[in-house]
Amino acid sequence: MSSAAKQHHQRRLRAEKRFACYGKCALGFALLCLVLLLGSIASRGIPGFMQTEIRLPVPLDVALLEMDEDEALDEMSPTRYNAFLRAALLAKFPDGDQRDLSKLLGSSAGLTLKNAVDGDTGLIGTTQSFVLPASSLAGLFLKHPDSLELSGSQRSALKILQAEGAIVRSFDSGFFSRADSRSPENAGFAGAMAGSFFTMLICLLAAFPIGVMSAVYLEEFAPKSRWSQLIEVNVNNLAAVPSIVYGLLGLAVYINFMHLPRSAPLVGGLTLALMVFPVIIIATRTALESVPPSIRQAALALGASPLQVVWHHTLPLALPGIMTGTILGMARAIGETAPLLMIGMVAFVADIPGGFTSAATVMPVQIYLWASSPEAGFVEKTATAILVLLLLLLLMNALAIYLRKKFEVRW
Repeated sequence: MSSAAKQHHQRRLRAEKRFACYGKCALGFALLCLVLLLGSIASRGIPGFMQTEIRLPVPLDVALLEMDEDEALDEMSPTRYNAFLRAALLAKFPDGDQRDLSKLLGSSAGLTLKNAVDGDTGLIGTTQSFVLPASSLAGLFLKHPDSLELSGSQRSALKILQAEGAIVRSFDSGFFSRADSRSPENAGFAGAMAGSFFTMLICLLAAFPIGVMSAVYLEEFAPKSRWSQLIEVNVNNLAAVPSIVYGLLGLAVYINFMHLPRSAPLVGGLTLALMVFPVIIIATRTALESVPPSIRQAALALGASPLQVVWHHTLPLALPGIMTGTILGMARAIGETAPLLMIGMVAFVADIPGGFTSAATVMPVQIYLWASSPEAGFVEKTATAILVLLLLLLLMNALAIYLRKKFEVRW
């Protein structure tokens, strides 16, 4: 080999090494960005799974309620029980601003006292120690002492309670059983999770059978003509259409024309089904194309009809690919927000939906609502909800990979 050829070969080797180095650097940078993103969300969201409570001795003196003669305890609103809380704070911190200190307790503290008294009226006239929910501001200060949301008297009171061991931290199971609320400490994710379940169920029931049947017809029975080619091009284009366009279509057809209930999982599921249709069709056609033609030819040679070939041979062999594509399409739909904003699923819903026509919201929309709230406590709730949604998406993608590996057939 001449010296010129050797130099050229060495330059090629160095170029290949530089190209490999560039690829590794790009991959490392992408992984670093992913770690920083997930780390930022996790650092903010994981504390949101914990709730902060304050153990406080409360004097249950009926005279504090200023009851009328014809009033009964079980008929009083929970806000009337705040008189007990003010008396407890006054006894604990006699020199503090009681109105200022009352903001350390959550808005449901009065309800906690009412439930306890309704369960045992013998508590009236005694002083009992209760574990009461703390406000979101108090919880943020205890998790992040550099928070500037509290006044000086509130900070000193919390430090005294913390030194006395009166601060209780526990897992907030109510986050998965409560609906949304105006106060961050009472807000839960159960309503959005139930809304997403009903919406995805409608989406699956509408998109899967129609999408699979359309793909089977286009791939196995449709004649190869200009019309079929036009349909194929349009299906591929629909898969790339911005999701908000499907929201406008759902608003025009399902709400303005068909007069279906606004902000209901029924409308949300049908709207997302429009978006998932092209994904399922493309995935199904790809799975059907992967089945060797020899299987079809052998079935036809044995006397099977074209429909029997598809139903008994081609479709079962393509099912793993169809399932994988469907799960990935549903994973995309469950994280969509824009189409559902157009059909009104952005309203504040304080109850867990009980059916397909109940007013509801979904997980990504709930995250959007919390992120746009001015209260500092909703910042933590937003990160916690994002973690739940990311975990669900990770599980769905892992299920798709598992099904593909388990039922994949290599020809």
